[in-house]
This record gives sequence, C-alpha cells and structure tokens, in this order.
Amino acid sequence: MTIISISLTHKLFQELDELKDDIGFSGRSEVIRTNARILIEDYKEKKVLIGYINNLLLFIHKQQVKDKVTEIKDDFEDIIKTQLHSHLKEKKCMELFLLEGDAQRIIEFAHNFHICRKLDSVKLLSI
Repeated sequence: MTIISISLTHKLFQELDELKDDIGFSGRSEVIRTNARILIEDYKEKKVLIGYINNLLLFIHKQQVKDKVTEIKDDFEDIIKTQLHSHLKEKKCMELFLLEGDAQRIIEFAHNFHICRKLDSVKLLSI
C-alpha cells in the first residue's frame, strides 16, 4: 500500500477523529480511503450522464457568500426550473435547485459550486 502525507486544518483533523470513533473505523487512513472511494464513485456517476436530464442540486453555505451563489446561478438560468432557498441556524442557508437540461451543462453548474470552496456541502443528485 502506498503511503502519502496530507495536511489538515485542526478542525478537520478533530472531525476526522470523531468520525473514526463514532463509526468504528480502524484508523484515520481507513476513513480517508473510504471517503476517497465515495468521491471517486460519485465522480464516475456524474461522468456518464448524457443527454437531456433532470437533477437536484443541494448545497449549504454561509449567508455572507450569497453574492457568489447568485453570480454562479445567474449564468445557468437556462437549466434552473425551480429554486428553494431556506435560512438555517448559525447564519447558514440551504439551496435546492431542480435542474433540467443538457447533462454537461448541469454538471458544469454543479462543478462551479464544488470549486468555489465557499460552500459547506454540495451534492448533485440524479432523479
């Protein structure tokens, strides 16, 4: 097995240890391997999407990054059928988009939120 070195914020390190203990992983490496497999599988699922499709995009963000969300969203109005915005506790927001259109355009929309690094969680769901 190949050994790698990674850097984590203190908070992420603590959350990783907590997850390891709560779920019962044998060690931190097993948590990271499992999450790498999940990420790879999710990527493969999105990679094969083709044609005219419907998807849901769900993400959580801090209220102060709403301008970035709006900036990205405005470039993809053609595939947004419905949007639900809800305020959560701790000055966070939940966004849910029902998307319809070309698969590559939907993947591009989701990808823009994944790479902006200002969101807590992003999930593209096939329906």
